Amino acid sequence: MNSGSDAGESSTLSLDDGDIFVCQDGPRDAPVLLLIHGSASSTRAWNPMVPLLTGSHRVIRVDLLGHGRSAKPADRSYAIPDQARRAAAVLDRRGVGHTVVVGHSSGGVVATALAEQRPDLVTALALINTGPSLDAFIATESAAVGLSQWPPADEQLRRFASTGFSRTDYQMPEELLDDVRGMTHHSLTTTMRATRSYLEQRALPDRLTVLGKPLLVIFGEDDRRWRSSSASDYRAVPGAQVELLPGLGHSPLLEDPPRTATSLLAFTAIHAVRGG
Repeated sequence: MNSGSDAGESSTLSLDDGDIFVCQDGPRDAPVLLLIHGSASSTRAWNPMVPLLTGSHRVIRVDLLGHGRSAKPADRSYAIPDQARRAAAVLDRRGVGHTVVVGHSSGGVVATALAEQRPDLVTALALINTGPSLDAFIATESAAVGLSQWPPADEQLRRFASTGFSRTDYQMPEELLDDVRGMTHHSLTTTMRATRSYLEQRALPDRLTVLGKPLLVIFGEDDRRWRSSSASDYRAVPGAQVELLPGLGHSPLLEDPPRTATSLLAFTAIHAVRGG
């Protein structure tokens, strides 16, 4: 591990119910951003964004249990509140008192649960292509590809991943495909069911309205997994900012990092707290 004040470092934290992989970048005295990846992804999905954020933030990323370089136990809970609890434990171990939480896709669901559990810790939320409710989901054949066969064949895996982007010819980074291959069938299917269950219980705008936290919603307009028009549902949250990004799909953090970072940094400049 590198402990330099501005250099990136990574480590594995041992929690009661599994080891969690953590990355930290940027000045240690800067306002904290916690970045939470979506299903079948990892901290690596944020790699293109991190250099754009560390000029003004201490950026912390976690691999949720079952993903990336974190543990993938078969006998632990993958429920959204438990994933949020683990993220909070990481921040507590890091001595973080305040953070803006940024979640991509189902990572935004975990971010919402974290704010519900720890309103003292979360000062604001930014959700990137996070569907507000199950009504917004676009059911496609490719969304289920690879779930019945494990590990999935490369072609199945690429078809499954392709809906995450606006262009069908977009080449998903090989390291992110490796992250999917590295999951267990149990961790993949269970985490996806956990997101569905959480959204079935209550839609995100209803949860966020109660919380009263500043909210930014960024949505690639050409999302092929969640209807981008559903982003307007978040306008029910008082003061919410909703930004549609034309020409981008479900993963604007990978398709156009500078554009995504510009929206995010304008928001955090107002709501991030120094000395997190």
